Amino acid sequence: MKKTFATLLLLFPLLLALSGCDTQTEQSPEVRYSDYVDPWIGTGGHGHVFLGASVPWGMVQLGPTSITTGWDWVSGYHISDSTVIGFSHAHLSGTGIGDLLDVTVMPVVGEVTYARGSHDDPNSGLWSYSRRSVEHVEPGYYTTHLERYGIDVGLTATNRIGYHKYTYPAGATERAIVFDLENGGNWDKATESFITKVSDTKIEGYRFSTGWARDQKVYFAVELSQPMTNLTVIADGAAVEQEGKGAVVYGRIDIAPSDVEEVQMKVALSYTSTKGAWRNMEAEDRGWAFDEVRADALQQWNDELGKVKISSHRADVMTIFYTGLYHSMIAPYTFNDVDGKYYGADQQVHEGRGHNTLTVFSLWDTYRAAHPLMALIHPEVMPDVVGTMLSIYDEQDELPVWHLVGNETYTMVGSPGIPVMADALLKGYVPEEEREHAYEAIKASAMKPARGQQYRMELGYIPRDKMLESVAYDLEFALADWAVAQAAKEMGREDDYLYFLDRSMSYQHLFDPEVGFMRGKSASGVFNPNFNPFFSSHREDDYCEGNAWQYTFLVPHDVEGLVDCFGGEEVFIQKLDDLFVQPSVIEGSNTSPDISGMIGQYAHGNEPGHHTIYLYSMLGYQDKAAPLLRKVMTELYHAEPDGVAGNEDVGQMSSWYILSALGLYQVEPAGGRYFFGTPMIDEAVLKVRDGEFEIRVLNNSDTNIYIQSIKLNGEPYTERWIDFESIASGGLLEIEMGATPHRW
Repeated sequence: MKKTFATLLLLFPLLLALSGCDTQTEQSPEVRYSDYVDPWIGTGGHGHVFLGASVPWGMVQLGPTSITTGWDWVSGYHISDSTVIGFSHAHLSGTGIGDLLDVTVMPVVGEVTYARGSHDDPNSGLWSYSRRSVEHVEPGYYTTHLERYGIDVGLTATNRIGYHKYTYPAGATERAIVFDLENGGNWDKATESFITKVSDTKIEGYRFSTGWARDQKVYFAVELSQPMTNLTVIADGAAVEQEGKGAVVYGRIDIAPSDVEEVQMKVALSYTSTKGAWRNMEAEDRGWAFDEVRADALQQWNDELGKVKISSHRADVMTIFYTGLYHSMIAPYTFNDVDGKYYGADQQVHEGRGHNTLTVFSLWDTYRAAHPLMALIHPEVMPDVVGTMLSIYDEQDELPVWHLVGNETYTMVGSPGIPVMADALLKGYVPEEEREHAYEAIKASAMKPARGQQYRMELGYIPRDKMLESVAYDLEFALADWAVAQAAKEMGREDDYLYFLDRSMSYQHLFDPEVGFMRGKSASGVFNPNFNPFFSSHREDDYCEGNAWQYTFLVPHDVEGLVDCFGGEEVFIQKLDDLFVQPSVIEGSNTSPDISGMIGQYAHGNEPGHHTIYLYSMLGYQDKAAPLLRKVMTELYHAEPDGVAGNEDVGQMSSWYILSALGLYQVEPAGGRYFFGTPMIDEAVLKVRDGEFEIRVLNNSDTNIYIQSIKLNGEPYTERWIDFESIASGGLLEIEMGATPHRW
């Protein structure tokens, strides 16, 4: 690292303070990247991010859950609502569908109503208002004050244990903690729950439920710093002492009177058994050293955030970048116990297979940027991703589509697990002894005659009169087929390579040259006669969360072939130009809220278009890509609660920004060619597989947005892209910027 870069990085917190930005690093020579993280970003608008305490990739995600259960509360929290029904130990972050919010805990004083409650009646349930003036969150820690009960709440976490600290009002005599195993979100339904007393300071139990993830099982083990006087279990409306089971279960722990106002509690989770939860508790137990656990969680976040050290001439870039990096490491999260046991995709408990098992695979979103980012800066996590996906394949006979706590939800279109596994294979992240296994999983998943694939095998494309969202399914299957072809080529399977490469051209059946769009076609070969490129109907159309304008460009694997469909580069570029100047309207009565972050008909708030601006870069029109990329990074991302253009989508929205701010983006679904855009950072050092990869951006500014020249390791570099191996090997990339548009 250059001395000048290190000096800039150390001085940057002071510069932020002088500009009026709050920071905690100005009095310390050590840079704490967590100081740039603003966890409130994405808690407004439609960001749907998790707010609370966790560690990177942690099983426990402990934070507040509100009364409201609408779409903008799928993570349990939204900035517009200060109600709290309790603090849940499992959350989703940035998804468009809700689930989890399991094992919800609420400290109370006095008698309460055991229900979620309603806003119009403060006594209708357990809920309280959270005092916004003292509510605080930072990586690994959350605190607030519950107005109704006068209780100060502090939360932190290890990987598998949630640590609670409750400070009750002085003199409070009816102190209690309620375990709510009925409520969380309204997206799943408890089917069976159980709580039992183990000792005066310990309880255990489980919650089984069904929802988005059809068959969910979570177990918990609890230890208190002060003894209880009683455990009352309210099971299906009947109160019983010490132990209870039912479909709707609450457990009230009454705390013994004491002069000590502070009560601490540890809650360990497991997805295999209560014994597993106790083993997790024993392995990660830190006693009652709450502040030490909090400090350790913060250090873990700083260690991970420090894998990318950047400087920028814009203060907001530092905040958006590191907050995005933080959000990109909330999931996928740990799913196995400390001894390796995990709940499999076949709904059976399995022994460990030598890697950490993960869950929450939002692959339709994350194959585009989150996984290519992970491959660069988290090589140590890649074996867990690969191992988990192969385990899922072994247990359900195909790679995951959208996997959640041991369940295949089959949410979204195509086969997005294929690009992720093929990319890992091509980048060398599959161990030699597992390469055949991985290729088998890739090919078998591509050959499964289901979810529309059977029509592609028979007719070459998916007909609109056979299934909904036919265009979206077909285009996603096509790019996955291209990824299979690249894996086949890597493995020396020439016949497979040719077969899947040919099948990846299925998009050509759906391109209508008369209108210049991808258009639904019937089994008899007739294009949709009621075609309107602005029309979108959620789950009732030829497209998925989009329209013809957005989906026509979803051919990242064969851009030259797409250009040929239009009759040449000039016509194609004109069509691409038109995308960004069309009216930002979506026609139809049942449109998807995911179509957001509009520039013309480009919709950055949803994933099918995330590669689209980079099509300019692929074809050498960096002069056209640069202003659009800057517009997205400065207008559709900002350091406010509504600072994400759409759902965060388990790190994908943030990962797009991180890669784009570095000046790179992997357009193709596998293989590792990162195309150049327009960097927002001035300097960056990435901790990569073999050392450090440094990016120096010279003469960067809000007007100097065009790349003028590039050097790689001191030598002139003229490609439009840099490959994964060049980055992962370490080195120096120098990018000269200027105000003059430059075409590559």
